[in-house]
Amino acid sequence: MPYFASPVDAARLHYVDYGPADGPVLCFVNSAYIGTEMWEFQMLPLAAEGYRCVGFDRRGHGRSEDTWSGFDLDSLADDLHGLLELLDLREVTLVGHSMGSVEIVRCLTRHGAGRVARVAFVGGIAPGVVRLADNPDGLDPDLVRGVNEQCRRDRAAFFAAGVDAFFAVDRPGNDVSTSYRQYVVDRALISTARSTAAVQALVAIVDVAPELPKLDVPLLVVHGTHDTSAPLELTAHRAARLVPDATLKVYDDAGHGLFVTHADQLNADLREFAG
Repeated sequence: MPYFASPVDAARLHYVDYGPADGPVLCFVNSAYIGTEMWEFQMLPLAAEGYRCVGFDRRGHGRSEDTWSGFDLDSLADDLHGLLELLDLREVTLVGHSMGSVEIVRCLTRHGAGRVARVAFVGGIAPGVVRLADNPDGLDPDLVRGVNEQCRRDRAAFFAAGVDAFFAVDRPGNDVSTSYRQYVVDRALISTARSTAAVQALVAIVDVAPELPKLDVPLLVVHGTHDTSAPLELTAHRAARLVPDATLKVYDDAGHGLFVTHADQLNADLREFAG
């Protein structure tokens, strides 16, 4: 399995590189808790169509090395940039789900867009979900910390209790089998207790609203009407308003896990966007 050394601390980070080397490049940045396997319904068909699809497992996630440090947003952004440099990728379309969206923003504001042509947020948490001075309608920080504490006490129960809402299985058309839902819970539990807690602590404070207007590449924002993890108004609507060259596409009945329930629709939008 291929690995690269983090530019931050040389941690071994697992990556995948599918499709032809000369195809248009899509770089997928994962949700919290899950590795690159989350993108199977995007990476495999798009690579078969001639796109080069790459991605990596965040530290402490998937098949990457477990670490104690490196979970600040700068370090996570540097890990992403390290993959772009390792593979010498150009004209990249960065596609980030949930936590991946803020890592992308920080990567671009920290390292520039020399390698990046466009960005897509898929159920992104950017600019951030917690109540702050410039986000008075955000989630109560104490509530977020309380939820994080529930996870700390029993991660297995936390992920099992949330998986139905993650996919919004109560909404029409969101037919996700019990087996697949259990698979996602199992994959989330592979993320280490340390990485889970560290990422949750970051989500509880992250705010990239001041950075979003600095993005000078086209942005596609894809979000579901029934996303309970990253409520539409707190995230996608704000991101689309803050980025000068942004296009917002809202999927009816979609939850946070729209990369599964609305995979065909998402793939079509990514094809159109990436060219």
